[in-house]
Amino acid sequence: MTSDTTPVEPVPDEKAVFHNKEALVGGDAHFVAEGGQAATDQYGRALVEFDRAAERRLLWKIDLYIVPSVALMYLFCFIDRANIGNAKLAGLEDDLGLKGYDYNTALSVFFISYIVFEIPCNIACKWLGPGWFLPTTTLGFGICSLGTAFVNDLKAMCGVRFLLGVFEAGMMPGIAYYLSRWYRRSELAFRLALYILMAPLAGAFGGLLASAILTLDHFGSLHTWRQIFAIEGIITIGIGLMTFITCTDRPETARWLSQEEKNLAVARVKSERIATTEVLDKIDLAKTMRGIFNPITIVSGFTFLLNNITVQGLAFFAPTIVKTIYPHDSVVSQQLHTVPPYVVGGFFTVLFPWLSWHFDRRLIFYIIAPPLMIAGYIMFLATDLPHVRYGATFLIASGSFAFGALCNANSSAKRRLRYGTLVRYRNNGHAWQYWRIDCDLVVLAIRWAGLSHWKWA
Repeated sequence: MTSDTTPVEPVPDEKAVFHNKEALVGGDAHFVAEGGQAATDQYGRALVEFDRAAERRLLWKIDLYIVPSVALMYLFCFIDRANIGNAKLAGLEDDLGLKGYDYNTALSVFFISYIVFEIPCNIACKWLGPGWFLPTTTLGFGICSLGTAFVNDLKAMCGVRFLLGVFEAGMMPGIAYYLSRWYRRSELAFRLALYILMAPLAGAFGGLLASAILTLDHFGSLHTWRQIFAIEGIITIGIGLMTFITCTDRPETARWLSQEEKNLAVARVKSERIATTEVLDKIDLAKTMRGIFNPITIVSGFTFLLNNITVQGLAFFAPTIVKTIYPHDSVVSQQLHTVPPYVVGGFFTVLFPWLSWHFDRRLIFYIIAPPLMIAGYIMFLATDLPHVRYGATFLIASGSFAFGALCNANSSAKRRLRYGTLVRYRNNGHAWQYWRIDCDLVVLAIRWAGLSHWKWA
């Protein structure tokens, strides 16, 4: 019995992997990508070589149009969420008659709607398209922030905060999904870090903006803390209206790209996604379930939950912490003292993803971050010295903001729901934060969850 060593010609298949570079030149690469055929060999190596200079020009153009828009949206998303902490310093509790845990209740109500509407908002983002969904939600939470300036009691405050949570629920995963339409995975990590950087910068800029606003005698008929919500809400509304123009839904509809650039933008992203049938695949129940119940998603989500107990504790209570450290300073001075920890936290938010990208190692940096938080809380709990406790906030900010989930799901639908699930876990941690807990035990649990995450890698 002899074996036939004659090479077998592959059977033509519209979904087959192409092995012929000559077949993928010029505009053909675009049509291959649109048809769901990956321009790679059986080992995943790219067979299409795009013009490097043209790619660099295209990437620079996308960076200029897309990244600033989503960064501004997320910056004011976080500012509008956390400015209640700055308002508290300016007399919000006294004016509304809040006592005991009333302030904590107002914070937690926001995350009830944020958690409940997380997955529905992600589905809506897919259905409407992120280019329409993100500006609409930005306009919505800007109006809610403006409305907060006119509340007169706890019930009204809780109602507005609930609506704020509804509009902000899809923002973070929606931006991640939106960026995945424009960038390859190797490019996406650093772009995600740039918009996640807006969280610590929101703390820094929010403190500066609040201190500047409080120097005004009034804004129309509004005074003190009400000015903060009104002015920041109006700015957010303006950003929402602007991004209806700047946030193009997908490369194919970008008015600021030539037809050749559109072809290249689609082909380069699609070329690394093997065995998918469309650049923007349909909502699929099986993919949705795989994204939500993936073991890595569950472990990552639990880690995210524990980490964000620390993140949101710092975001909402930093002004209060600073007030206890510097009780005799003016309100404006106390607001300004909240800025430096966020600046340092922002540096680490970019540093860790950059190192991860450079060394092609991600999870080890998830494990490095928690010890910084542990050290910060130990310092904060072990002494009453103001300068030591203030220094501890720098360590807490450095570790907590550096942690971020970068989803690597195989398709658009699966990635969207997986990222939404991670953020939903995180938000459960937000809601938990506002009640009495032992912070040192929580950050130790974060450490354990980080090791569990490493095991699944």
